[in-house]
Amino acid sequence: MWRELAALGRDSHSGGYRRYAWTAADADCRAWFTAQAEARGLTYELDRNGNQWAWLGEPRTGAGARTEADPGARTGADRGARTGAGAVGDAVVTGSHLDSVPDGGAFDGPLGVVSAFAALDELRARGARPAKPLAVVNFGDEEGARFGLACVGSRLTAGQLGVEQAHALRDGDGVSLRQAMEGAGYDPEAIGPDPERLAGIGAFVELHVEQGRALADTAHPVGVASAIWPHGRWRFDFHGEANHAGTTRIDDRRDPMLTYANTVLAARKKARLAGALATFGKVAVEPNGVNAIPSLVRGWLDSRAADEETLAAVVAEIEKAAAERGARDGVEVLVSRESFTPVVEFAHGLRDRIAERLGEGVPVLPTGAGHDAGILSAAVPTAMLYVRNPTGVSHSPAEFAEEDDCVAGVTALADVLEGLACQQ
Repeated sequence: MWRELAALGRDSHSGGYRRYAWTAADADCRAWFTAQAEARGLTYELDRNGNQWAWLGEPRTGAGARTEADPGARTGADRGARTGAGAVGDAVVTGSHLDSVPDGGAFDGPLGVVSAFAALDELRARGARPAKPLAVVNFGDEEGARFGLACVGSRLTAGQLGVEQAHALRDGDGVSLRQAMEGAGYDPEAIGPDPERLAGIGAFVELHVEQGRALADTAHPVGVASAIWPHGRWRFDFHGEANHAGTTRIDDRRDPMLTYANTVLAARKKARLAGALATFGKVAVEPNGVNAIPSLVRGWLDSRAADEETLAAVVAEIEKAAAERGARDGVEVLVSRESFTPVVEFAHGLRDRIAERLGEGVPVLPTGAGHDAGILSAAVPTAMLYVRNPTGVSHSPAEFAEEDDCVAGVTALADVLEGLACQQ
């Protein structure tokens, strides 16, 4: 499975992955998922928000689902889909995502999906007989690399992203989410909350490569998540005045690049003092000419902290620093919050049950990284497993996990699924 998936969406120059939502690379990944489901005799299903499901046992589907083998088929009126309208929330679901950040690594997301299918294979090899419906899921557009908002598929499902807001999302070329979905053969009018589906799920367990080094110096290849830090994204618009780089005196300039640069340094300082994280990782410049003073610099801030009070304080300090420097530079600074996810405490009962299943001493760790499991946690009991990352590098082609540790992750996930789904 890993070899088949490894070549999809990989850039030949950087060696990283560019699996953006509703692109050809995304379609290839989706076709791979469908093939894995069919090879195992699982019931394939595409939900109203473009998330893919592969069911062992009776699907717990919601409105707008369909079970055609063709993932690009247009949505009609639930053609052939079986509903779980009368089902109590007992289904056990595992999986992750297959999309990537720009030039991302091979493990972030795909390891969780590959391990989910492998864990089902392991359960079958053990002769385990699930007493509850069991599914593997691939959530769409988790990274938000194309439209700037993370976890679009799970946010829509959980009702945390409005339909109008989703339709209005645009990529760097001005293509809307609506247009991108239509171009890929999907129906953007079908998207929206899916409470019936979530009501049918009793537990969601997501396996993920560790995005840090907490496990690197331990004897444990697998850890359990305790919580996800609150995090968000803010857009900073620095409006200055375009002018000639060779004729405009320094004292006559209203250069937004200076204000932006100072704000980047301030973000690092404010976050370090607070024990938080702050990163300007994306920037756009207009008119973006070598010999032109910019008229506009737009930067996106990603900030995270152990608690919401600290996060709010850090972002406020960064905004203040930007405004003060802007006043000195003659630059107007406008800030808008594009997304925010509050602190997530994974379901303690489920977390503790999983930790007990994996054995005494298994590390229980918080993380600053957001995940679909965090989005769904408000509606479904969720938990996460982390596979050791020896370097701690993530969102980079250097992202890595040892094969033995990945196998240990599959075994651990199979143990967890057996405990959740194969016991009455």
